[in-house]
Amino acid sequence: MTDEERLARVALTRVVEPGDEIGGRWLREFGAVEVVRRLADGGRPLPGASEKRWEGMLGRAGRVPPERDLAQAKEAGVRFLCPGEPEWPAQLDDLGDARPTGLWVRGRPSLRIWALRSVAVVGARACTEYGAHMAATLGAGLAERGWVVVSGGAYGVDGAAHRGALGAGGATVAVLACGVDRPYPRGHTQLITRIAEQGLVVGELPPGDHPTPSRFILRNRVIAALTRGTVVVEAAYRSGALVTARAAQRLGRFTIGVPGPATSGLSAGVHELLRGDAVLVSDAAEVTELVGDIGELAPDRRGPVLPRDLLDPGAGRVLAALPARGLAGVAEIARGAGTTEDDTVGRLYELRALGFVERHGDGWKLTRQAMISIRGDHERC
Repeated sequence: MTDEERLARVALTRVVEPGDEIGGRWLREFGAVEVVRRLADGGRPLPGASEKRWEGMLGRAGRVPPERDLAQAKEAGVRFLCPGEPEWPAQLDDLGDARPTGLWVRGRPSLRIWALRSVAVVGARACTEYGAHMAATLGAGLAERGWVVVSGGAYGVDGAAHRGALGAGGATVAVLACGVDRPYPRGHTQLITRIAEQGLVVGELPPGDHPTPSRFILRNRVIAALTRGTVVVEAAYRSGALVTARAAQRLGRFTIGVPGPATSGLSAGVHELLRGDAVLVSDAAEVTELVGDIGELAPDRRGPVLPRDLLDPGAGRVLAALPARGLAGVAEIARGAGTTEDDTVGRLYELRALGFVERHGDGWKLTRQAMISIRGDHERC
């Protein structure tokens, strides 16, 4: 990457909006230097640009010299990454012509290395306590397993995921829809500053630039492309988090959902994803099993093991044949268990030795231990 190419790309971050595929096509076909030269000349529009749009781009071009942007960024501890450079995450190239012109990065770690083992955790800004709890728990659990948690630095689920990762002493990346030198939202200034100190703050827009609704939406494609998978914790039908999830699906990344109450509007979007190709998870171990390497398995999920679960199948059938209350004779129990009376007698003495049944004259009944075991089975149904 030549200095001239770098300066041209810096200049274009003020002219070409994030995710502009027409601008991306110009970069691919003509190169950043030629695009900047055409803008400086003010001649005929480049292919695909209307006269009105070209005039707007000409008005933005040259307003702030790229050298000044780089100097301002350096003062704020921010560097500029270009596609193809050693620190550039190659997976962003999957965006094609919607690939970022370049990335402004605040923080010491290598973005390329961190992105190799990263997961996005996104969701509603106005999340519930459940959503905040799940996001923080997932953030902490992923961080403890050596994964980098990527989110958008917003209120709600984003902030909870970042805090969970930081609280576990782990790594986290905030992808902003504004200049990385001006934290947004302002209420998260302390959080984003802490992320910049312990992790990375990333954005496509130059120093001092402000967010807009469209920039938030377009920012989400970077979160999706940067990571191995996107976990959506809470999202209504029109949530920006669903934009991230759908971008992940288009890019062939894992799309993952955390279920919520069926009556919650904030979980409706997640449930819609889960009805499609998204995978349901309940904790960080299940996320890791999905996006991780071979052998990173979540533990088997089972209920508590009850004493009767350890019985031989024949003994279990005899035990099940005893009535819940009162006594039963050997012949009645044998019919219920579908076996002979001799086999039933042997099984009953085996069960008595294990504390499941007791004998009263010619009849048999369940002990208190067996009754507790049966109630446990009923609770699992």
